[in-house]
Amino acid sequence: MNSAQPPFRFLVAESETPEARKARRDSVGRSSGETYLDILRRLAPGATCDSIQPADADAALPPGTGLTGYDAVFLTGSPLHLYEETPETRRTVDFMRAVFAAGTPAFGSCAGLQVATVAAGGSVRPNARSPEAGFARQITPTEAGRTHPLLAGRPASYDAPAIHTDEVEALPPGAKLLAGNRVTAVQAAEIRFEGGVFWGVQYHPEIGLDEVAGALRRQSSTLVEAGLARGDEDAEAFAKQIDALHREPGRRDLAWRLGLDEQVTDERLRLAEMRNFIEALSRLGREGLLAVGK
Repeated sequence: MNSAQPPFRFLVAESETPEARKARRDSVGRSSGETYLDILRRLAPGATCDSIQPADADAALPPGTGLTGYDAVFLTGSPLHLYEETPETRRTVDFMRAVFAAGTPAFGSCAGLQVATVAAGGSVRPNARSPEAGFARQITPTEAGRTHPLLAGRPASYDAPAIHTDEVEALPPGAKLLAGNRVTAVQAAEIRFEGGVFWGVQYHPEIGLDEVAGALRRQSSTLVEAGLARGDEDAEAFAKQIDALHREPGRRDLAWRLGLDEQVTDERLRLAEMRNFIEALSRLGREGLLAVGK
């Protein structure tokens, strides 16, 4: 972080329902928001990090704060289906519209990208081809993505942790498609709406291999239904290999067997998009980030 930049004030928006938060804590020891908070505190030492659960009926910002008082908002993954009209999805989309209107830059992964898409007028659907379970393979930046600061340092093709059953169907008007692969057309995008800007990815740079394994276990029935596993035991065998690589990230045999390279196994490289967003915010400031690419 630029030494001239005062400590950041970040807000993590965790749109998991209370039931999903509990299931994730029972599985891997932390909710999606708690994972984000841990990563942000390491990427931006000294930052003040607050959290909110916008899907909850009693969601509220900390007393005395407002969205304009934050340097950035981070949207986590979530099992919400944004094409369903429910109180939880309405509250979450309304929250994101308020973030856009406040002019506060935002970053999000997985459902975070989907929330920003719907809030700005795009659409989301169930995956048209197949769920991406464990890892998104051969993500390729578009021409715009190759020069966009969000993907700085990423190679011409890379893998990333991913597990999702929904995808962006159509980006909002004026959005920039930054990356895709053969399974999911929208893997990274920039969205501008009502004076605000959002950088996001469909995959999960923030999660480690232990969390990938936990997600596979929680969603094993979905893998079986999609034909990606013949039974829960297949999903468990895959999760065990990923867990083993998490414990010993230097094991080339496991990385080879799983088809993974340092873009996933090296945390510094895996976190590229989050680090790039924070570095752009530090270098350019809030107003400068809003102006990038205009």
